[in-house]
Formats: sequence, structure tokens, C-alpha cells
Amino acid sequence: MSGNNRRITGQFVPTHGPALPQHHGVINCPPSHPLRPQRRLRRLRHVALAAAVLLPLAGGAAAQAQAAPADAPLTDAVRAEVQRMAQDAALVLWGGTGQAPRVEVLVGNLPSHLKLAPCGQVVPYLPNGVRPLGRSRLGLRCAQGVTRWNVFLPVTVRLWAPSLVATTALPAGTVLDARHLTTAEVDLAERADPAIGATGLAVGRTLQHSLAAGDALRQGDLKARQMFNTGDTVRIVGIGAGYAVSSEGQAMGPGLEGQSARVRTDSGRIITGVATAERRVEVAL
Repeated sequence: MSGNNRRITGQFVPTHGPALPQHHGVINCPPSHPLRPQRRLRRLRHVALAAAVLLPLAGGAAAQAQAAPADAPLTDAVRAEVQRMAQDAALVLWGGTGQAPRVEVLVGNLPSHLKLAPCGQVVPYLPNGVRPLGRSRLGLRCAQGVTRWNVFLPVTVRLWAPSLVATTALPAGTVLDARHLTTAEVDLAERADPAIGATGLAVGRTLQHSLAAGDALRQGDLKARQMFNTGDTVRIVGIGAGYAVSSEGQAMGPGLEGQSARVRTDSGRIITGVATAERRVEVAL
């Protein structure tokens, strides 16, 4: 017991008074029972096994400590670039004539469970096939970093412009007149079908869907008008960038406003276009 007491006491430095000289963690107290070579080997194996188990855990903890929070890449500069990119893409997609709508871009947040590696340069981009209107998303990729990650950021893009809205609740089947409608700022991107801005395009038309007071009037809310019958001679208008060409053909079926219609040309070729007016089919070139 006295030998054990001396060895234990020798392993601690007094908290008060001058420090005693230390030699490899033992203070003037050699072990009373030196380890045999076999025991030394077993001790070394145990130490090596412990290191093999603990080092990967420590490495994982260090990696987690280095991983950035999910929203760390969303600096003010990146958010500003995302807003600019979404606004430009929305206006290009809108492609309307006249005064451009007011664009509002709401940038969301990345999922909280993401742990992204630090990145020196985050590049926003518009993914292929993504429509940058309404609820959408933009991509963020790391261009300078140890890990080149790629994530998607939710955005909401709104296009505000004057359009027709219902002055009161209107049931389906209502034949519209001027007193049913007024003009207000509408989010054009809220629905895919276009909003109607001119009273002349709505008066006399029949609602196929009911509208609440303040709802925007859209093309899909109106019953489609039949523009021509099967066998009618129709004008085919091909529209390209800055030009248009026209010819005649025979309707192969009834033409409903805004819907696809098939027409046979004089040469026998079948063309598919959109019925846009009385005996008229438009084809994009």
C-alpha cells in the first residue's frame, strides 16, 4: 500500500507551492513492478486499438465542425445575384409587348439539414427546364472549394401588372359585361394561363369557372369559343422572329379558341397550330 501511495502521489503536481521536476509524467518514483515485455506489447496493442477507434471519430467531429450551416453560402451578394437572375429570366420568359410588369423575387432558404463545405465562390444558375415564374428554384454550385457541391434554392417570382378582376362574386355561366369587371394589379405568374387585361376581350364571353370578388380574370376562366368547323377553309399564319407568312388550308376538326387544331395544306401536308381567331390558325416558326 505504501508503494502504491507513493506512485499515485507522484503522478500529480501540487496546486500550491513550487512545481516539482517532471520526467515523462513520473515524478521521482519508478514503478515498483516493472512491466514484462509481453505485457508491454499487450499495452501497446491496446493503445493502438484505441487510437484506431478514436481517430476516425475525432476526424468526423472535426469535419462536422468545419461544415458550414445550410444558409452560410447565402451571403448578401449571392442573394442579390439570385434576385437579379430570377428577375431577368422572368422578363425574358414573359416576353410581352408594352410596359413590362413589376417583378418581385422572394428568395427562400436552403434546407436546414444541409451541411455544406466552405466555398470561396458560389455561382447561381438557372437549371434546365425550370420555369422562373411563381414557385420555382434556382441552382447554387460551389466553384471554388475542396468539395464542389450543388444545391437548389427555392424562389418565388411574381409579375405584377394591371389586369381585369371581378367586382363581385360571379358564378359559372355568367355572361360578362363591363359592370362585372374592374382593373387592378394582378400577379401574372400566379397561374400558367394568361390574365386578360382588355375589357373588349372579356365582354360578352361566358364564364366556365366561378370567380370570387377580386379574382383575376384569366383565359382559362372563359368558355372557349369555336373559331371554325371541320372542313372550313382557314388561314394558316406562320410567325417567326420579326416576320410572318400565310397560306390557306382545310380544317381537319373544329377549332376552339386557344387550343390546338390540325389543318391540311393544299399540298397535302398536315400542320398543327393554335386557333386564335375566326378561321385563323397560328403556327410558331
